[in-house]
Amino acid sequence: MNTELEYQIALTFVPNVGTVIAKKLIEHFSNATNIFTADKRTLHEAGINNRIIESIKTFDDFSKVEKEILFIERNSIQPIFITQKDYPQRLLNCFDPPILLYYKGSANLNEAKIISIVGTRNNTLYGKKAAEEIIEKLSAQNILIVSGLAYGIDSIAHKAALQNNLQTIGVLANGLQIIYPAQNKKLAEDMIVQGGILSELPHDTAPDKYNFPRRNRIVAGMADAVLVIETSRKGGSLITAQIASSYNREIFAVPGRMDDEKSEGCNYLIQANIAQIFTDVEQFLFAMNWSKSTKKPKQQMIAFADLSAEEQKVIDALKIDNTLHIDELQSRCSLNSGELANAILSLELSGIIASLPGKMYQLL
Repeated sequence: MNTELEYQIALTFVPNVGTVIAKKLIEHFSNATNIFTADKRTLHEAGINNRIIESIKTFDDFSKVEKEILFIERNSIQPIFITQKDYPQRLLNCFDPPILLYYKGSANLNEAKIISIVGTRNNTLYGKKAAEEIIEKLSAQNILIVSGLAYGIDSIAHKAALQNNLQTIGVLANGLQIIYPAQNKKLAEDMIVQGGILSELPHDTAPDKYNFPRRNRIVAGMADAVLVIETSRKGGSLITAQIASSYNREIFAVPGRMDDEKSEGCNYLIQANIAQIFTDVEQFLFAMNWSKSTKKPKQQMIAFADLSAEEQKVIDALKIDNTLHIDELQSRCSLNSGELANAILSLELSGIIASLPGKMYQLL
């Protein structure tokens, strides 16, 4: 007689049953046992097609399931099924949440404040300094830091979190049997004590390239906001930001020089209004409604006489209502999307306006 845990793990092994179908099955049958013990007619009534029904009813590779359970028990791994209270609840708002997570650590995956910090594997000193200073300034907020345990910005974010007594979670693109990259083994061990490591993949899964987008969606989905620090236009961090956008998460990006390839992705996210510009921790906390102060952050005073014609139109519109949605702003300014994006970016960099959640802009 198989246990519920065995059926939970088995559900992740059934051919043709991906996360979306598995979520549909759980919503209908409540637990994994009911799925495997249901007859074909009942499965069909749940809206499952014949190919998937056949995959479920013919699944018999429980020896693989037993190996997974043995690894879990020997290594103190905590399996977390999608129906459990300690499952990351923010992931439930995503259309493709992992059905089962393998977790080793001490952090609460449902902390009140969670941000994911991502970026290039080949960071510059600018990116390293930005990540370290941001996390140091966030240390008073009891924020859980999530990243992907990769080289570069990910590792810097995890290390900075540990150094500032913040808990940090590393989401792996492989099973928990190995740490990838291997150089981060000691870092992962420290994180298990002050945070944790997490994966949806069976313990012996290798870090193949197609697993990284799957990992990225967890990084994006389990946080309130995603902060991008240095990425090229083709970087994996850009994918994470785009996934986060599809999940309606808040996205922030640290701007960089126009001629710096490693900042092209961040600058693009800001210009395309996918991300809010990140230039100050106080402003970030204000935008997230995490600031204890009721006052808006102080900003540098800039002479409006130095503004371009497009920037002046934006200022004039915001002087009337102070806060406007980007669509209303574009309508009032009579600017095309490119002109408006350039004007907004320049004004944000100058500290004259601020972007707020929901693509709202405010005159400071």
